Amino acid sequence: MKRNFIIVIFVLILIYAASYVVFREINIEVWEKDNQSYVIFPADKVYLYYLFRPASYLDGTLTGMRFHIGAHQ
Repeated sequence: MKRNFIIVIFVLILIYAASYVVFREINIEVWEKDNQSYVIFPADKVYLYYLFRPASYLDGTLTGMRFHIGAHQ
C-alpha cells in the first residue's frame, strides 16, 4: 500500500514538472526593452500563475528566468 502511494506521488510530480516545462517553452518572450527572456503568464488565466508558482521559483533560482503576468506594456 505504501509503495503504491509513493508511486502515485512520484507520477503526479512528474506530470506537474512536465506540464510546467511545456508551459514554459510555449510562453517564453524576449522583452525588447531589456533583451531578457520572460515566461509570460496569461493575465486572464491567473490560476496558471498560482499553479506553477512553486516551479517558477525553482526555475528562476536555477536558470535566472524571469516571469511576468500579462504582456509587457
